[in-house]
Amino acid sequence: MVRQGLTPEKVVAAAADLADDIGFDRVTVSGLARQLGVRDASLYSHVRNLDDLRSRITLLAATELAALLGDAVAGRAGRDALGAFGAAYRGYALRHPGRYASTNRRLDPGDFAGSPGPQRILEITSAMFRSYGLADPDLTDAVRLVRSTFHGFTALEAAGGFGHPRDLDTSWDRAIDALDQLLRSWPVSRA
Repeated sequence: MVRQGLTPEKVVAAAADLADDIGFDRVTVSGLARQLGVRDASLYSHVRNLDDLRSRITLLAATELAALLGDAVAGRAGRDALGAFGAAYRGYALRHPGRYASTNRRLDPGDFAGSPGPQRILEITSAMFRSYGLADPDLTDAVRLVRSTFHGFTALEAAGGFGHPRDLDTSWDRAIDALDQLLRSWPVSRA
């Protein structure tokens, strides 16, 4: 990337690419400046500091992931929607490990006031779960279970943590089937 054309969007996109290459937690303003061939000070006209840069990577990733999830579940319900949502989630996590890692970072509500990504993910997730007839607090518990399963599976897969020769896609599909069955028979909270 050439020094003259830097914009906040280009800086964040380059930082997100760098996160995918070296890991989200290893991204620094100095490392990004080296990657872009500029001085650190040149980046501070586009981002306030490292925390701001990382928050912007998170927002970019959330926006990208929301678009994928929305396309995946459009017109689907139940097991079909859960499987499509899971496939989009897993694919994004494996293709963009640094960006994905950033989505597990908690943001202050003020950080994403102007970005639709995080809110859109919540809306898509809620819509997907609607066909299971869950309401809070059961809905929150179910979302946490599904997210934990998806995250755990993809984290282990990305790290090469599954040593058994059984096909990973088969195990993934079985996990989706099990989650679907569990969600359809979710025990109603007594709270």
